[in-house]
Amino acid sequence: MSLPWYSTQTVGDGVTLILEAQIDPGWRCNIWHVRGRDGDMLVDSGMGIKPIKAEVALVTEKPLVCVATHAHFDHIGGHHEFDQRVVHEAEAEILAKPTQYNTVASDFLHMSWYDAIPENSFNQETYAVKAAPATRTVVAGDTIDLGDRCFEVKHFPGHSPGSICLWEAKTRTLFSGDVMYDGELLDGLYHSDKNRYVESLHKLREMPVETVRAGHFDSFGRARLHELIDAYLRKAKRV
Repeated sequence: MSLPWYSTQTVGDGVTLILEAQIDPGWRCNIWHVRGRDGDMLVDSGMGIKPIKAEVALVTEKPLVCVATHAHFDHIGGHHEFDQRVVHEAEAEILAKPTQYNTVASDFLHMSWYDAIPENSFNQETYAVKAAPATRTVVAGDTIDLGDRCFEVKHFPGHSPGSICLWEAKTRTLFSGDVMYDGELLDGLYHSDKNRYVESLHKLREMPVETVRAGHFDSFGRARLHELIDAYLRKAKRV
């Protein structure tokens, strides 16, 4: 009997965490599903090794907008399955024409990530993100409106040129992608910019965030957010 590829965990306030359960926790992306009155939102879509729409009924219940916090392979692998696809304009070309290099799969993808492979079909050498041209590009200040919930796009480049967070002011919740998570922040990728990352984190520190739903690892609160930012800034010698 094959192991389930996806798992789901309700975290409250209409938010569900979807995980690719057979990928090592140190590498797998957090996929966030947010319920709205008029439609739902999916924040990132994982590696796409198995079709998420066929495996997770939650993502088919309502019209859904699939947002990429950035265009790295572990965050956009399932985007091609959805009719509404959103990404920052700086990374729209990657979403439309993904390669092993521009999605950083060539730098990080490794068979040791996986506890199990679905139907013995996965091959590291032939894995590729499928093209998923954006149906909408966004910039800072744009919004994702679900009817009763509204998320503002915050552009925080550094990890990648088009890295965004989604900010719900009324709940003070930030879906942070890889701009911020409780682990080593990656700033040495082919299109990373350490100076812009420093600027972004200074700006992020000033936001009234209470809850961070990160792109990897566990969620955390304001105090931990400040600890993580300050640690990075000390390391960068820019405090």
